[in-house]
Amino acid sequence: MNALYATQVTHSRTRPRRHKLAYRLPYLLLDLASPPAARLFSRNRFNLFSLYERDHGDGHTPLRAWVEARLAEAGLAEAGARISLFTLPRFLGLGFNPLSLFFCHDAAGDLRAVLYEVNNTFGQRHFYLCPVSPGARAPLRQEAEKAFYVSPFMDMGLHYRFTLRPPGESVGLHIAVEDAEGVVLRATLAGPRQPLTDATLLRAALMHPLLGVKVLAAIHWEALLIWLKGVGLRPRPPAPATPVTPGRDLTRRPA
Repeated sequence: MNALYATQVTHSRTRPRRHKLAYRLPYLLLDLASPPAARLFSRNRFNLFSLYERDHGDGHTPLRAWVEARLAEAGLAEAGARISLFTLPRFLGLGFNPLSLFFCHDAAGDLRAVLYEVNNTFGQRHFYLCPVSPGARAPLRQEAEKAFYVSPFMDMGLHYRFTLRPPGESVGLHIAVEDAEGVVLRATLAGPRQPLTDATLLRAALMHPLLGVKVLAAIHWEALLIWLKGVGLRPRPPAPATPVTPGRDLTRRPA
């Protein structure tokens, strides 16, 4: 179940100025009940690659229990039988993670919910919880109203449409950010699966020696480029009153 995905992340902004970016990043898929045995990976302690639970959820409740509670609140308690986290790990103790996904399965092994975790550079975190109907097949199609301030160059009154191929031999996510006039930004994440071993972790470290600071540095560099193109800053509203915004499942059922 645990795996490494060698992904490419892209953003393509269409309005009010065009702007594109692409970066390669190693994401990990981690079973919260059965962490990998690789020596170069640790949970809640320093290593070459690490998962710190305080970087997710509410930052202090045990992570699996926190996700289970959010599922139960949404009437999706059955989805907490197996929970996997798709995330960027810390590298040498450093890292920033804009987007992580929790894949929540029932006792039969069927995917029943996806919890999207979003962090901004202002130290805030928010979640979008999208149910998955029984029998739904990939690609999953989900949506949610934007409730959380992320980019200082994006308005708040926006809508997210997610097209998701859950992790298997590969993973794929497309996010269309829309306003009343259409798509403002398209973001994608895709890549093939690799076994999560010391060999693949070491290879990822050699390919991404600056991973611990790469994401945050790239965010600020791309922000500077967007600002130089004349896109103005949007004011930051207060954080949402509740940590989770409900989403909707739009996936068509097989005939």
